[in-house]
Amino acid sequence: MKQWLPVLVSISLLISSCVKKEEQSGRKSPGPDPSFQFKKEGSLTFYKADGQVVKSIDLEVAATEAEKAQGLMNRSWMEETQGMIFLFDQEQRQSFWMRNTIIPLDIMFISSDLKIVNIARNTQPFSDKPIPSTGPAQYVVEVVAGFSDKYGLSSGDSISFEIL
Repeated sequence: MKQWLPVLVSISLLISSCVKKEEQSGRKSPGPDPSFQFKKEGSLTFYKADGQVVKSIDLEVAATEAEKAQGLMNRSWMEETQGMIFLFDQEQRQSFWMRNTIIPLDIMFISSDLKIVNIARNTQPFSDKPIPSTGPAQYVVEVVAGFSDKYGLSSGDSISFEIL
């Protein structure tokens, strides 16, 4: 029995430290954040270049300067079937960052004719590094990281959207 005592003590210390780290971080397993309520304000459909429907999602809309500045910052979770669209008055080069954004995103830059200009895939949370469009864009769509790969989206594909 004495030979097992150090092993048992080590295991109990290891388990105890793991529990304490989880409690200290305040992080829980992925799932809905009760402080975040997605507010459906529209819907968006993605299409392949040949017009084939790929996927539809629910949207939150960032139209005001305050909404655009806030974006998806400080949100710890989002469904694959949800996203945010940023509406700009003019088509021009856009640049985003991931400051205070907890979850990795795919950021799609969309032209005024609703075609995908480029996609920044699996962006790095909390990064201040600029994420620019490669050409003029009037809309920007943010979805969970991996979405564009999962559905095979690329430059030249298109969207349609409706705001409620």
